[in-house]
Amino acid sequence: MIKHRTLASAGTLAVAALAVAGCAGSGDEAGSGGTTQVTMLVNVTPNLTEEFWNTLVEPFEDANPDLDVVIQNPGAEGVTAALPRLLTAGDAPDVVQSLPPTTDLAPELVDLSDYDWATEGPLADQYSIDGKYYMAGIGFQLQSLYFYNRTAFAEAGIAEVPTTVEELTAALGALQDAGWTPLQTGGDWMTSHSLQALGLPSVVGEDPQWFAHMTAGETTFSETYGDAVATYVDWVAQGYVPKDALGIKYADAEQAFLSGKSAIYPMGSWFAGSEAKATEKADIGVFRAPAVEGVDAPAMGANIASPYSILRSSAHQDAAARLVEFLVTDQTAVSAQLEVDGNFRDGYEYEMDALGEELLQIVADTPADSYTPTGQGYGERTLPTGYSDEINAQTQALIGGTAPDQVTAAMDDWFAAQLG
Repeated sequence: MIKHRTLASAGTLAVAALAVAGCAGSGDEAGSGGTTQVTMLVNVTPNLTEEFWNTLVEPFEDANPDLDVVIQNPGAEGVTAALPRLLTAGDAPDVVQSLPPTTDLAPELVDLSDYDWATEGPLADQYSIDGKYYMAGIGFQLQSLYFYNRTAFAEAGIAEVPTTVEELTAALGALQDAGWTPLQTGGDWMTSHSLQALGLPSVVGEDPQWFAHMTAGETTFSETYGDAVATYVDWVAQGYVPKDALGIKYADAEQAFLSGKSAIYPMGSWFAGSEAKATEKADIGVFRAPAVEGVDAPAMGANIASPYSILRSSAHQDAAARLVEFLVTDQTAVSAQLEVDGNFRDGYEYEMDALGEELLQIVADTPADSYTPTGQGYGERTLPTGYSDEINAQTQALIGGTAPDQVTAAMDDWFAAQLG
């Protein structure tokens, strides 16, 4: 049976809700034919189109003829901006996708702790708040990764991928000696991504409670990140990181690496999606970002892929839970979502090239307790608001010639100001 799913923008829905203030919201209404409508606010992108979302939920609707899933498109403002407005308008969706729970948002969300598919899902513990589980996701976006040009490694005589920061530094030198641009990075947000790929595996590997200790003022940036900053400055001084990197845009950096103009590219797993689509590309492999010698369990930076939450205001929480369970456990549904955005989850495979298979193996080999947030963090592992912007600005200062002790001192001062 084909059901009608209204594809209205969140802005239109908010206006409509205000116009009928005092009446029941759309979540209280049944769809045509006596079916119950379950509304879902989703992220709509060139990959995650409205057609994709409708096709994704069709098998669920076929198996549940009493339910009709209505996709809500947030429009240009996106889910993050649309949801608060819909909450204020009294027309919040039953389910929201792509918005990780925060301490501010948690009171608006249903506690999913009674559902195994939520508590045992990817990064479930890491995203929990006060021991409660407010979301369920489909997989991982790995961040602590180095993609590499196999031809460059062969020409530099590098037979094995680096397994420590010390080996990585030596590899960068060998690549430079062989005539390659060792490390591909750029401006914008990419700058600090490179530093975090270098530092976080060791920093959080040595102190799994680093986020909490930093937020409590029990340790400092200079004490924990100082060695990584010094190493990065040395990379810049040696020319492993091009001094003109700050002028390189994300798309240009990606294309330079894809086309074989550089040897190593620190980037998240979503790069595999670009690599898979490229018709002309270098021979590319990937290895997880290593820690310094002596750290036995390097941390792996990762974000949840496609988190789903249920709104407490929903009049159809049980039906919404059935929908979310399908979206995060059904083999076909999960695999389709993973594939469309280049994400990964052990046990859920889709058609992928050799690079995708390497990433899937990294997921399979990564212990669940070694995943760490990057940037400002998530769940209970968060840093003060603005951290991502500040570390990015300071990393750019490093490339621009600012001394490492000045940068770590500036970060210490920033934390002191935020926590004071």
